[in-house]
Amino acid sequence: MPDAVQANPAESAESDAAVMLALRIAGAGAARDMDAETAFYRQLAPRVRRYGLRHLRDASAADDLMQQVMLLALDQLRAGRVREPERVVSFIFGSCRTLVLAMHRKESRRESLMERHGEVLASADIAIAPRHDHERVARCLDALRERERSVLLMSFYDEKPAWEVADELGLTAGNVRVIRHRGITQLRRCVEGSRELTA
Repeated sequence: MPDAVQANPAESAESDAAVMLALRIAGAGAARDMDAETAFYRQLAPRVRRYGLRHLRDASAADDLMQQVMLLALDQLRAGRVREPERVVSFIFGSCRTLVLAMHRKESRRESLMERHGEVLASADIAIAPRHDHERVARCLDALRERERSVLLMSFYDEKPAWEVADELGLTAGNVRVIRHRGITQLRRCVEGSRELTA
């Protein structure tokens, strides 16, 4: 059963307010209405995060979903690409569903890769754990933020170069190298038990 966009009268009122803000944002053009954009984000971001928590059951993933969906909505409104701004709430939760499905597919693929290539992270390239400690590596990998985890998986499991990872994730190759280095450092510290990963 699809998720109801307007679950209660309070959310219905919020949706009406969001529509008014969306119309302001879409009508501002290049001038941009920063007050409207800020209010729009504050109005709907908590609902998007709740949706993420319900469907992803992970606070970091819900935060990532919230940022991606809200920034996408603002970008589309500014550019005039939301054909019916009065239906912006439906647009946002449609985007939520699409991204959640993509994240679930990515997680299933990660689990499959872990099963097939459990020894990759113990290779000399990363050299962070003995070969018998794959479960610990998997737990530490799962504790990374979504972006760091995706970059490491694509770099070392898929053996993709930085430019290709960057293209798929909407980053620059330089960003990918920085994120990859940071992810490897966090992973090494977690596996070696020197400290807990930060959320």
